[in-house]
Amino acid sequence: MKSVIIYYSYTGKTRELAEKTARDIDADLIEVKEKRNRSTFNAYVCGSLAARRQKKTEIKEVTFDLSEYEKVIVAVPIWAGFPSTPFNNILELLPEGKEIELILTSGSGNSKGSKEKTISLAKQKNIKVIKYTDVKTTK
Repeated sequence: MKSVIIYYSYTGKTRELAEKTARDIDADLIEVKEKRNRSTFNAYVCGSLAARRQKKTEIKEVTFDLSEYEKVIVAVPIWAGFPSTPFNNILELLPEGKEIELILTSGSGNSKGSKEKTISLAKQKNIKVIKYTDVKTTK
C-alpha cells in the first residue's frame, strides 16, 4: 500500500513526527509551508483565532497527485484546540471523496473540543476522516 503524509509544522515537532512516521511506514512526505513566516505572537494569538474560526492562510504553491496513494495522512499542530490554519488549505487541495487519517499534535495533545467540528468541515468538502489521533509532543 503506497502512503503519503501531508504536513504543516510551525515549531518543527509535527515535522519530526511526520518524518518518523514516514520512515516507519515507508511513506512519501509533502510539506505545506505558509508564504510568510509567522512571529510567535502572530502564530499563537492571530493564528489561534483564525484556527478557531477554521480560516485558511496563504501557503506556498504545492502540487501533488494523490491518485497513486492508497493511504493519505494529514499531520498538523493544534492551535487553541483547533487544527492550525494550513489544515484548511490542505483540505482544499485534496480531491473530493478522499479518505484521510488525521494526526493533530500539541503540547497538551488534546483537540476534543474541536473534533466534531473538524470532521464536519472535512465532510463538507467530501473528505472522510477515517482515523483521528491526538499526539502530545514533548519539548
